[in-house]
Amino acid sequence: MTLQNAPDSHADDDPNAATNLPVEPNDFVGRERDVADLRDLLESVRAVTLCGPGGIGKTRLAVHVAHSLLGSYPDGVWFVELADVAPDGLDQVPRKAAAVLGVAEEDTRPVADTLADALRPREVLLVLDNCEHLVDECADLTRVLLARCPRLWVLATSREPLRMAGENVWRVPPLEPAEGAELFLARAAAIRPGFAGAGPGSGARGGPDGVEDAVGEISRALDGVPLALELAAARIRVLSVEQIAGRLADRFKLLSTGDRTAPLRQRTLRAAIDWSHELLSEPERVLLRRLSVFAGWSLDQAEQVCAGDGLPAEDILDLLTALVDKSLVAIAGEVAGEVRFRQLDSIRQYAAERLTAAGETEAAHDRHRDAILEIAERHGELALAERRGPWSERIALFRRYDVEVGNVRAALAWSLERGEIEAGLRICTALRTYWIVRGRVAEWAEWTDRFLALGADLPAYVRGPALASRAQLGIGARDYSQAGEFASEAIEPCRKADDAFMEASALIALAESLSRAGRLNEAVERLDEADALAAAPGQEWNRAYSLTSRGYLQIRRGRLREARELLESGLATMREIGQLWGASAALIGLGRLAELRGDPAAARAHYTDVLPILDEIDARPELARAHAGIGRVALEQGDLRAAREALTASIGLSRASGIRLDVARALETFAMLLAAEGDDRGAVTLGGAAHALREAAGGRAGTGARLEATLEPLRKRLGEPLVAQLWGEGLATSSDDAVRYALRAPEPGAVPAPRSPAGPERPEETEPHGQAKPGPRPETGRPLATPVTPPSTLTAREREIVRLVARGLSNRGIADELVISPATVARHVTNILTKLGFSSRAQVAAWAVENIPDE
Repeated sequence: MTLQNAPDSHADDDPNAATNLPVEPNDFVGRERDVADLRDLLESVRAVTLCGPGGIGKTRLAVHVAHSLLGSYPDGVWFVELADVAPDGLDQVPRKAAAVLGVAEEDTRPVADTLADALRPREVLLVLDNCEHLVDECADLTRVLLARCPRLWVLATSREPLRMAGENVWRVPPLEPAEGAELFLARAAAIRPGFAGAGPGSGARGGPDGVEDAVGEISRALDGVPLALELAAARIRVLSVEQIAGRLADRFKLLSTGDRTAPLRQRTLRAAIDWSHELLSEPERVLLRRLSVFAGWSLDQAEQVCAGDGLPAEDILDLLTALVDKSLVAIAGEVAGEVRFRQLDSIRQYAAERLTAAGETEAAHDRHRDAILEIAERHGELALAERRGPWSERIALFRRYDVEVGNVRAALAWSLERGEIEAGLRICTALRTYWIVRGRVAEWAEWTDRFLALGADLPAYVRGPALASRAQLGIGARDYSQAGEFASEAIEPCRKADDAFMEASALIALAESLSRAGRLNEAVERLDEADALAAAPGQEWNRAYSLTSRGYLQIRRGRLREARELLESGLATMREIGQLWGASAALIGLGRLAELRGDPAAARAHYTDVLPILDEIDARPELARAHAGIGRVALEQGDLRAAREALTASIGLSRASGIRLDVARALETFAMLLAAEGDDRGAVTLGGAAHALREAAGGRAGTGARLEATLEPLRKRLGEPLVAQLWGEGLATSSDDAVRYALRAPEPGAVPAPRSPAGPERPEETEPHGQAKPGPRPETGRPLATPVTPPSTLTAREREIVRLVARGLSNRGIADELVISPATVARHVTNILTKLGFSSRAQVAAWAVENIPDE
């Protein structure tokens, strides 16, 4: 009953320490914070279990921490490997521990009691490794030892907790992406010295071209699982990093060669997961494989999709809990009041193979897709107030789809693969609001287009709403021409299906498209038709949105009082139905209106008021417009610092949304900011870059009245030839280069240029929801043409006509003054309106008073 010197005692850290800890075979990479936290934890907690899936690095972490604590336990740190111990009920765990510690067994007495008596006076750290197949025995032994040995600590590793009093469960996380990349590079360098990605400055921060991206891809694809990363690094003998990254789709085949001296379960990734799978009960195995259809799920979703065929829904909770305990399912946080779960990608791929082997793939994916469709349509009704609910529920909805997007993509891909076009289009239609709010229009327009291309013969109740939805996506992308085409095509099938809600939505989208094209009277007619439909109950969203759209239309007509009344009515209705995202469009419109009325304080207040609403749901396109409004107002007030701050936020959000027309508008405003900061050359060049991007995005030509007013003094200071040259350089500058230049802080000591009032910006731009510094240079490989005159620059004759319009002359009076025909004057006036973005001579006259001096 004595504690003898154990065999094979050795330690790198303290050669005099009593221990049998295995020597660490190579450098320990990453997890500095985990090591520090575990050391602190073991000062106050006597039983800690490191839990996690196979290959996550539980043993390696435990050994490394134990090595670091050798000096803290005078009577030693002892490692008990249990992987090869059979669960035969013969007290094998205490026997193995006694053998490691050199404790002799006593006849007729339980080994645990003998061991406890031997350890009672000792200060020892006992490491129990690989407890998962012996959980009950390990828990019993630990319980006895902790109760009778006051100076003993236990550090265990297991794929599930021991579930005993006093146990602290430590879930071993995957490596962070940078740590995973560092581990891969370190192991690859050890295997192939001189390997190109392993030099100083390589890894997550550098290395040869292509290596950094490939290593990052490997780390992300393998979920930061150390075993998988080490197995992948082993392939560096015969494959490049890029080749390894490209073969990860078949990861179990690729990651099949490991250290031959390692235990069999650690030599391949499949073997590591097989080890866990073999320890599951049959119901646990069934649930594990069925969960592979999810990209993350809640308990309700697991019950809906995975139950049936011998697996009762009421058992799912306990089975899911068991899979979490066994580290085959991870808790992924809480969203909208529900705990979310996920599988590591390697486990998910393994489970998917098991699903196929069981012949359940088709049924499981069908149930998954049907569940997504059912909940998406309910949520779609809530989003647009067809079903009443408070704003808080809509916030939760938007946040939910941030984590559900993987499931939605999987459901759409399955529907497309199976040719189930109706289901796919219904999902696209139901979730259109989410994609527009988040600024993810391009991807979801593409999904919708793919289904529509295959669904020409679909029933009207599916095709009509899908076309109307696609029109709304077009509006969200600022592709008004395309939106009008889809909206026109949607009206007949919506009417045939008696879907008044979607018919009204299509009519409003068509009206917005017509308004953008300058066909204002036709737009009003479409809104009248929409209002007739939207008078019915459940159509409050359409009624409110129609009011807001009319408000913007009246802004374009210059009828500012009517516009204000309409926008305020739309705002009030949106607030009544708890749809503050819809209300934000009206608030932004009121801000724009205040700008045009010359009330910057009110404009700034409206734009600022809308920010908290939009921040709650991360509505990027609208946030970009609100920040742009704040930037314009600050610029008009001469607050250049605030203008730069707001415009920087705006252009960042626009780029994140991928909406090129919004980026172009942001660049136009940045051009005005640069001019105010004294960078005349940069201002002109950014104006050209903005014009090129606007044309590429299908926007109307012209830089608008504000930028035109900015260019006027620049032409005088720089001269027409240089302005034309810089404009041409801007046309050849990539949008990325232009944005980078715009975001550069002004040089210290730059003298702001004198600014003349710019007058109102063109109404069509609004939306319903020191010279020493050179400008950005053109892209390499794109030769400059001869100098190009800015297309919106007024010609000398047009400036003459603008002055005469400002004096109140009619077309006939101008013709007599200039000795030209009235028809020629009319053409010039039309060009002037187009270039400035105005819709009336009164607007031209007001602008001219401030910006075109009478000569």
